Amino acid sequence: MVSNKIPFLDLVTPHAELREELRKVFEQALETASFIGGPMVEGFERDFAAFCETNHCVGVGSGTDALRFALIAAGVGPGDAVLTVPNTFIATTEAISQAGARPVFVDIDEATYNLDPQKLRAHLEQNCSRNAEGTLVDERTKCRVKAIIPVHLYGQMADMDAILAIAEQYNLIVIEDACQAHGAKYFSKKLDRWCKAGSMGRAAAFSFYPGKNLGACGEAGAVTTNDAELAKKMRMLRDHGQARKYHHEMEGYNGRLDSIQAGLLHVKLRHLQEWTVLRQNAAERYRALFCREDLSVTLPYNPEWSDAVYHLFIVRTDDRDELMKHLGAAGIGTGIHYPIPLHLQQAYEFMGYRRGDFPVAERVSAEIVSLPMFPHLTEDQQRVVVGEIGKYLEKAVGV
Repeated sequence: MVSNKIPFLDLVTPHAELREELRKVFEQALETASFIGGPMVEGFERDFAAFCETNHCVGVGSGTDALRFALIAAGVGPGDAVLTVPNTFIATTEAISQAGARPVFVDIDEATYNLDPQKLRAHLEQNCSRNAEGTLVDERTKCRVKAIIPVHLYGQMADMDAILAIAEQYNLIVIEDACQAHGAKYFSKKLDRWCKAGSMGRAAAFSFYPGKNLGACGEAGAVTTNDAELAKKMRMLRDHGQARKYHHEMEGYNGRLDSIQAGLLHVKLRHLQEWTVLRQNAAERYRALFCREDLSVTLPYNPEWSDAVYHLFIVRTDDRDELMKHLGAAGIGTGIHYPIPLHLQQAYEFMGYRRGDFPVAERVSAEIVSLPMFPHLTEDQQRVVVGEIGKYLEKAVGV
């Protein structure tokens, strides 16, 4: 039996530390019978908007709701194509499809694992054309190109200056998928300042799934934006299309944020910056340990314009699956984010993509492994993780 297991993620410790504060939220909800909307939701929306340095935040039922409502409110719908990456969770493309649009994939940058602006430009120049009305059309789907969704993967923002410049040139909407990037920053040379994730596109989607850097105790999400009209539309979309009860200006959805979840998130939000620093410190310890051991693994790349929040700590190595088996036998939890690029998933066979269409995403997906990463991860635990990786690599070389 393995003792002293090192989990991939620790959701117990932070909740134990905040137990009394979190209990008060539940007690307040019981005392006021305010379960949907109300002061707890409004308070969280206000403070999360301030945290993201935006004017508006709209709390919703999940990160998928957030992305779907942002697209719909921005005018994306049937007949439209939305450009995004194949190495993301399927919720990104589900939101596009559920808005009535078609997802179109663009390959990633091999260093950052995020949308490659050069490949984005190449796609628009080589795989799109103007029709008789001057509308930009994607040749594969025959849909008009309407929007771009850069995914801030693993806690690091995509190269937003470059992406926004391309979007402006082609008159495209940019919706950030910031579901893994709560608090991440990007240094914009154009604006000459650091910008928070969720503040640079027309809108941005956040997930508060329990394992996120800011996680609820269930499902929850939010959209941030500086566009007041967009925020107004999303508030109606989440609540059956009504701005006031029983007056429906449009068909909407049941996508509201529960008051209890909002209250729990509000408590945790006060600790998010501290947890972020702990994650960043853990990432630096990993780097130092790997360098000290001189191990042949590829560590996360951190460009000078990025202040990452390390939702995940991803390394790349050959024979990833055998390494994971070795770590599992040593009681060390790992994950793969994500093992099959979306263009090769059965759900998207109808799109006609084939292996080899996005070589970088395909190569990365076969080599990446997510190591334990959470705020309370200790240096001793990290020494064990890196030590076991060293043991495996030494054995593999010996073989």
